[in-house]
Amino acid sequence: MKSPWKFQPGGQSGIPVSDLFPHTREIVDDLCVVRSMVGEGVDHGAALLQSFTGSSTFTRPSMGSWVVYGLGTENQNLPGFVTIKPTLSHGGAKNFGSAFLPGAFQATPIGNSGMKVDEILGEPIEYLLNKRYDKDQQRFELDMLQNINKRHAELRKNDPQLEARIQAYELAFRMQMQAPEAFEVYKESDATKKLYGLDDPVTKDFAWQCILARRLAERGVRYVQCTHSYKWDQHGELFVKHTTNAKEVDKPIAGLIRDLKSRGMLKDTLVIWAGEFGRTPVSQGGDGRDHNPYGFTMWMAGGGVKGGQVIGETDELGLRAVKDRLHVHDIHATILWLMGLDHTKLIYRHQGRPERLTLNEGEPYTKISGA
Repeated sequence: MKSPWKFQPGGQSGIPVSDLFPHTREIVDDLCVVRSMVGEGVDHGAALLQSFTGSSTFTRPSMGSWVVYGLGTENQNLPGFVTIKPTLSHGGAKNFGSAFLPGAFQATPIGNSGMKVDEILGEPIEYLLNKRYDKDQQRFELDMLQNINKRHAELRKNDPQLEARIQAYELAFRMQMQAPEAFEVYKESDATKKLYGLDDPVTKDFAWQCILARRLAERGVRYVQCTHSYKWDQHGELFVKHTTNAKEVDKPIAGLIRDLKSRGMLKDTLVIWAGEFGRTPVSQGGDGRDHNPYGFTMWMAGGGVKGGQVIGETDELGLRAVKDRLHVHDIHATILWLMGLDHTKLIYRHQGRPERLTLNEGEPYTKISGA
């Protein structure tokens, strides 16, 4: 099935980019495009779980949890790991949970994919503030509650869910100090709003996510996930739906890269854009495509990655990766390597086993840095 869109070269690198993404084409020199991704999940649930946790079958810590476990956080009043509008289906909270890692490393979700931005929070963020009591009264109340919880925990040794709840209460109290200001996206300049597309109803939702991600990163949140959820599964009506989907994200994507770069943040911030798998090169039902985990594309930018390059190839049909084939485990190992972490040494002992994100598989693709 021929692509309904033309591809045109962008930037100095001349990397071809679909007409679906004209804004992304303009910043393609900052992107490292990987065309040889491989996974094992042929359905959404298994593929998403593997993308986020390394395993398509078992409940394991998410990649964000591993990164925060390895690097910690730079802001004690905000979570180390935030997921914005996560999907509640196809694994749901397992895709951003900490599993057997301590509860402090799980993500704090902001809304969910079924909610509109205006439903999540207003201007200003009132729901984070406790106006009934002052800070000293809240601290006294929380200390009493935490003492009770700790006594309860003594009776239930090694209960990760209870420990996570205790830590969540403490974090929620501290978040009142900095979270309201961090979430005040609408105080950004008109130029920034326009750059991301916050002023356009079509791009507003994802633009808000991308601006919030940048604001959280500025404030020391280690790992942030944004989700354009469950919109790209075009088994039919591919032309119409892909056109709509791409319009919603294209300008915010380019805005984020440009904004990070102008603030000097891109070199220290790794941006990853990926789905759980690709689509078949052949048609399904005449105007759609089926799932394809055997050869698909993602891209990275910043964080030590060399932009303006393409890694890997699929076969002549675009079905299977044949050159520089990178499994999900290899990508996870590469991401940890870019973060300064050795995936073979980032270990958490659980039930006598030395557990790793990469499940003892995968190798970092160090050529991604251009070295």
